[in-house]
Amino acid sequence: MDEDTTELRNPFPSPPSHYTKYTTHNLNLLALLREREPQIPNPNQYEVLKDQNDVPDWPLIQLEKPRVDWILDEPEAYYDVFGDRWFVKEKIPSLAELGGNQLYPADPTIDRRPALRSVLRSLLVTYSSLTGSLLAPPPTSPEVPPEWQRYVEWITVLSQNLMAAANDLRPVQARGNLESMMRRQLELRREETKTLHQKCDTLSAKLGELRASAQTIIKDSKPVQKEGSSATHPYAGFDHMSSDVTPEDVLKWAEGFISSL
Repeated sequence: MDEDTTELRNPFPSPPSHYTKYTTHNLNLLALLREREPQIPNPNQYEVLKDQNDVPDWPLIQLEKPRVDWILDEPEAYYDVFGDRWFVKEKIPSLAELGGNQLYPADPTIDRRPALRSVLRSLLVTYSSLTGSLLAPPPTSPEVPPEWQRYVEWITVLSQNLMAAANDLRPVQARGNLESMMRRQLELRREETKTLHQKCDTLSAKLGELRASAQTIIKDSKPVQKEGSSATHPYAGFDHMSSDVTPEDVLKWAEGFISSL
């Protein structure tokens, strides 16, 4: 028994010993048993399957899947896995259910702020009394507990109530943090989209300027043919580029365009 308990508590337990029963032959026998006797929960498998071979001596209904609806019908539905009990509906136990002294209302629909303010004021007053009791001489009798011990116990109870009330607000805090995170992600995407649109507009304007400058250069760089020159030569008649734009101007403009990207 101790070995089984230790195995259940193992973080990586071995497969259960009955896993070898899930053979193809046994599963086929189970399907045939349910096909012949679908209404009887515990049929006599030896009589129903008397025409079959190798009918096991243990109940075939052990191979059926657990009925989840039976678990959900329970008022506090739970299931056991590897020796630990898990509830189907996650529920945070209250301080009273854990055996503590709960000083605030258990109903979450009731406003807890007045009770928690009283707990906080009691905690401050008790702490002040504790600091004063430390200056008192120790009791003469060992059977009489010191005064500071009573204050420490009461501070422990008050602190447990504050911590339990804060833990009850964890789902609300998680939901609020998730909403804030999603809202921030949406704002960041909008800012990134706006930046991309502005960059596209800037590039479109630059490309428009580049197109206009290229058209101006092409228009102003038409060749001028000299009189009496031979038109058969490929460079005949080209005197100079009649344009005010110099190569230095083009280089300066290109550098300024690249630095602006």
